Amino acid sequence: MKNIFIGIIKLYQYIVSPMLGSQCRFNPTCSNYAIESIKKHNLIKAIYISFRRILRCHPWGKSGDDPVPD
Repeated sequence: MKNIFIGIIKLYQYIVSPMLGSQCRFNPTCSNYAIESIKKHNLIKAIYISFRRILRCHPWGKSGDDPVPD
């Protein structure tokens, strides 16, 4: 199941993301953060922390390094 989610994110990275351009304020990017969180945590927790990260990625928020929590 994790591989399916990672595959969907990679499809987004190779098809959609190039059309939108680099807009993520964080390092790693939100999509790479999601992949890393899926590899590091169970799927439910990974989806939760990835969704929280995406909600923080806006013009009025912070930026910079934001590693996946343990």
